[in-house]
Amino acid sequence: MAKPVKQKRTKKPADAARFSELAILLAELGRNFYDRGWALGTSGNFSAVICREPLRLAITWSGVDKGKLTADQIVQIDARGSTIVGSGRPSVEAKVHLAVVRARGAGAVLHTHSVWSTILSEAYAGNNGISLEGYEMLKGLAGVQTHEHREWLPILENSQDWVAQARAVEETLQQHPHAHGFLLRRHGLYTWGQNLEEAKRHVEILEFLLEVLGRTHGAARHSSRAVGS
Repeated sequence: MAKPVKQKRTKKPADAARFSELAILLAELGRNFYDRGWALGTSGNFSAVICREPLRLAITWSGVDKGKLTADQIVQIDARGSTIVGSGRPSVEAKVHLAVVRARGAGAVLHTHSVWSTILSEAYAGNNGISLEGYEMLKGLAGVQTHEHREWLPILENSQDWVAQARAVEETLQQHPHAHGFLLRRHGLYTWGQNLEEAKRHVEILEFLLEVLGRTHGAARHSSRAVGS
């Protein structure tokens, strides 16, 4: 009796309508973040989960101007970061996005390159993180009920080895299970949410708090110099 021929499994794209919807939303978000100074030039990358079984993400192309980001500059990738739908190359940081999705069960992952996140990620690198406490805006983070909350933003060393970087991210998120984001040194902010709306809100909250921290310390140094003059 002849053995049955095994059918070669092919990677199928996720729901086309869902992918199309997310591509439009990610493109709008990219342009919005560009206008706010959080993703200038080709900086930043954004993703959202299309489905989990199998895992599929919509993610921005590598090296595109976020001020002119369009829906056709979003590709669909699988759990290994390979392109399933679209002609462009996915962000080189796709493995970090996948690591966050797996570690946090996130529905969207957003990465910005603001001035303040870059400055403070260097200024506080020796502390391995930044503590944010006592601010009313903290209540915009998922699960936070009071301004007395202490938010710890870990700072990781930057790397161009994205496989190693993804492993470092996974380890950091295991060590800090309540963190809503982290910083890459001299690079920028990563945060996430259950969906794109929540992730966007987390970017707004954390970018606000980082700017407040930076401006406060700058004002304190200016005041100190004025008193000593």
